[in-house]
Amino acid sequence: MGRVSGKIALVTGAGGGQGEAEARLLASEGAHVIATDINFEAVKKVVEEINAERPGAALALQHDVALSTDWERVVAEGKTAFGPITILVNNAGILAPAPYDLVTYEHWRRTMDVNAWSQFAGMQAVIPQMKEAGVGAIVNIASLAVVNACGRFTAYTASKGAVDAVSRAAAIELAPMNIRVNSVNPGVISTAMVEEAFPDQASMEAAAAAQPLRRMGRPIDVAYLVLYLASDESWFTTGTSQVIDGGLSVSGGVTPVMEH
Repeated sequence: MGRVSGKIALVTGAGGGQGEAEARLLASEGAHVIATDINFEAVKKVVEEINAERPGAALALQHDVALSTDWERVVAEGKTAFGPITILVNNAGILAPAPYDLVTYEHWRRTMDVNAWSQFAGMQAVIPQMKEAGVGAIVNIASLAVVNACGRFTAYTASKGAVDAVSRAAAIELAPMNIRVNSVNPGVISTAMVEEAFPDQASMEAAAAAQPLRRMGRPIDVAYLVLYLASDESWFTTGTSQVIDGGLSVSGGVTPVMEH
């Protein structure tokens, strides 16, 4: 308890999955949390449960992360409720699978707007408040697709590659302001987004079996890494791209069969 006490965190896509786990964990560790999601009913329920355990700890706001005007509104409302934002977790995103030859401009643009532009717009929106506070930690959720590409996710892979690159550039530019920027590359995490990619039990089991640890990650696993990067424990950590994937990114070699 207390790893982020006194900090004000904004977590996008907090109505479920990784964002929900991140919002709950940050609140349990002492932060005031502005939890946003395009699905207001979902995020409202999460916030009600957070506040039942720690009254007044969280605020629910509807938020289309692709819109700069929505960013301006939520950061202003968050500051009014709790004070200057000192943690931003850019979690919201879409998977949007499509075969390579069926990717349209509209599909590409929507995926880039939600996954990449939104994170840049979010950083722009919160930086003035972080400068005011004299400190800031930004955690941008990218993807293992930045490291290990796979088929049917062309636009998604491009958007997460942009997140990774922009995070590194921002880390250098914002360091003199005492604002740290890191990205996280989750592998196969058991969320609704993964269920979209693996829609039946057989495909889910095959995906789990492909992991070196023989299991999928959990949203709370990612949340604990986000908590570390958001806290003062990572005081000297910026510009990194942190992989959390159960070993998937380093697998691929052939293990020889040897007699014991």
